[in-house]
Amino acid sequence: MTKFIAEVSSNHHKDIDRCFQFIETAAAIGCDAVKFQLFRIEELFSPEILAKSETHRNRKQWELPVEFIPQLRACCDKNQVEFSCTPFYLEAVQQLAPYVHFFKIASYELLWKELLRDCALTQLPVVLSTGMATLEEIDEALATLKQYQATDITLLHCVSAYPTPMEECNLAVLGEFKKRYQVKVGWSDHSVSSAVLNRAIHHWQVDAVEFHLDLDKQGAEYAAGHCWLPEQIAPVIAASKQIELIDGCSLKKFVASEAADRDWRADPSDGLRPMLHLRENF
Repeated sequence: MTKFIAEVSSNHHKDIDRCFQFIETAAAIGCDAVKFQLFRIEELFSPEILAKSETHRNRKQWELPVEFIPQLRACCDKNQVEFSCTPFYLEAVQQLAPYVHFFKIASYELLWKELLRDCALTQLPVVLSTGMATLEEIDEALATLKQYQATDITLLHCVSAYPTPMEECNLAVLGEFKKRYQVKVGWSDHSVSSAVLNRAIHHWQVDAVEFHLDLDKQGAEYAAGHCWLPEQIAPVIAASKQIELIDGCSLKKFVASEAADRDWRADPSDGLRPMLHLRENF
């Protein structure tokens, strides 16, 4: 069954109550995990960029206070969903390790071997996004994770365009991942398309789907166009969790809901409905 990971990203407004609301909402719509991001602007962008770009300096407002982490884990436990977070600096790995159920490594950090190493060494599961990457770069990243004893890896096909045009999703990559790598495979969504998610879930049978969630169109990233609202994603999640129920049993037989209509079939003696025995007592 597909695991759904709600990505809060920078939509939390540095407000702990809003963070709690994200977790509660994600649990209510059927998510299995909630993911945040832990970064410091000064350790995310180079000094040259920060000196020249007010836009990048303003992302200071998007930072998640590290003191929130224990409370976020406790709220996830209370709501019976897993807690995850993406580390964007090396110290963040150790700050998160006591609390997260798994690490998520972002596409932009896929080449950073030290970060891959430190996440792997915790022995926690690792989810790795692959936006913008070549197969050779993915090969090397996975080799690094395995070199440092990562054993539970989920590889997410991702397109780092916000939002992603449907014609550039290239979900067939998921099939290549399954053939090439002996790890779990998933889709990191920026399309906000139920057609894309349903194809990934039902045709490619992904192990995980990660998607960006906003509560009310007020999140810092919502205007970019890659965030789902709860009422948009909830039906997709609900339908996916009914797959086993829908598939049911392979033995062909009539089921309880159609039993009453069996006698209304055409009687083989004359081709008329209903069966002779029912006509007599009708």
